[in-house]
Order: sequence, then C-alpha cells, then structure tokens
Amino acid sequence: MRMPTALTIAGSDSGGGAGIQADLKTFTVYGVYGMTAITAITVQNTEGVFGVVELPPDVVAAQIDVVARDIGVDAAKTGMLANADIIQAVAEAVRRNSIERLVVDPVMRAKSGDPLLRPEAEQVLIRHLLPLARVVTPNLPEAERLAGFPIRTRSDMERAARVIQALGPQAVIVKGGHLEEGTTADDLLYDGEAFVWLTAPRVATRHTHGTGCTFSAAIAAGLARGWDLRTAVEKAKTFVTRSIERAPGLGRGHGPLHHMWSDRLPWDET
Repeated sequence: MRMPTALTIAGSDSGGGAGIQADLKTFTVYGVYGMTAITAITVQNTEGVFGVVELPPDVVAAQIDVVARDIGVDAAKTGMLANADIIQAVAEAVRRNSIERLVVDPVMRAKSGDPLLRPEAEQVLIRHLLPLARVVTPNLPEAERLAGFPIRTRSDMERAARVIQALGPQAVIVKGGHLEEGTTADDLLYDGEAFVWLTAPRVATRHTHGTGCTFSAAIAAGLARGWDLRTAVEKAKTFVTRSIERAPGLGRGHGPLHHMWSDRLPWDET
C-alpha cells in the first residue's frame, strides 16, 4: 500500500521542540511520510527566540510545488508563516496544487512570548489562507486576535468559534489550554453545525513547548491517513496529552514534549 504523505509549511526550531522538527517527529510516529516547506529559520531554544531569518516567498512556494508534483500531498499543515508575502505565496501554492486537507495553525507567538508573525500579516492570513483550511487551530490568544474580543469562558470560546468559522475555514478548534479555570484542558471543535468539546486532564508542567505544532501536525497526519476530522482531532488530543505527560524535562525554559513516548502507533492505543 502507498504510504500516506503530509507536508509541513513552517519555521525551523533549532531547539527541536516546535516547528518543522516537532511536525516531522509527529508524522513519523503516525506512520506518515513527512515533507517540509521551510518558511523561516529561528535561532531558538527552550528559553526564547534569539533570531529569525525569513525565507523568500518564491522559495517557500517552490518547495511546496516540487514535492506536490513529484511525491504528492495527502494533507498539509501551516505553522509559522512570518509575514504577509509568505502567506500570500503559500495560499497561491495551496490552490495551485489542489491541497484540500489543510490544517492552519495560526502561529503568532512562541511559547516564550516572542512574536513569530508580523502584525500587519494577520489580515492577509484571514483573507487568503483561512478560507482554504479544512480546520484552523488557534489557541486562546490567537483566537482573540482572529475573533476580535477577549475569551475568558467556555461560552466565549463557543462565540469565538462561530466568528472564526464564518471567516472561511470549514471547521475551527479553539484550544482552551490558556483558560484560567478548572483542572482540565478543554478544546472546542466547531464545524459550522455542532460543537464538540474535547477534554483532557490539565498537566502541571512548564514543558509544553511545541504543543500547538504537535497538535496540528497530528491532525494533518490523521487526515492524510484518511480519517474523518473528528477522529483525527480526538486522537491528536490524546497523543498531545500523553506527549506532555511524558515530557523529558529538557532545557531551562519551556521544554519540549516527548513525541516518541510509545513503541506502538497512536491509533493502536486502548
């Protein structure tokens, strides 16, 4: 049988915890062949981002084109896109190559708080990339930027999901890890018709670097395998939670997850 393929369109994290490094680890664990279109090179570790080199938009687009026409892309995800020109180039390449299973992680800041998307690029993301997404996966600060209002409660999350879904994506997952209430980390999936709450225990740890990248990559990997969106999201939620629980404790700041915590494939877990 042909091996499923997935493409990550994102930045490189020299610390290995987020970005394309986290995405490729996730794809591999899921049994999916991973490919990359690098948008930026970051000088980064668990303590912060110390430098960024943004790649030319035509180089980013060319990376997408060459792998799509040769190997094929069953699903793709976007992470750090850095600026408006790169976003525009990515959107055009996604359309040109008819990439339908697209997961958009609207990365705006690193876990350390360092900016990864220029403010003026946000509207370009909304206008040109969100309408191409099978699902968009903002955390609460990102959802606040996209929806245009503060999010403090589960009710706010539902309202934000409706507003963001109206911007064009087929579905939205508002990630509730930043919500300051309760002992669980609750995410909300909304497909324009129904709300589905995804609940997991809140893990008391500072080692959560790359959580959003891993989650969106796991969803993309599931879609590449032919799973329906809800199944892909539910399994991704479980995979990320267990990867956080088993974090190796590396670094002096926000440490990475442990993607290879099991010798079994994620969907074999009982």
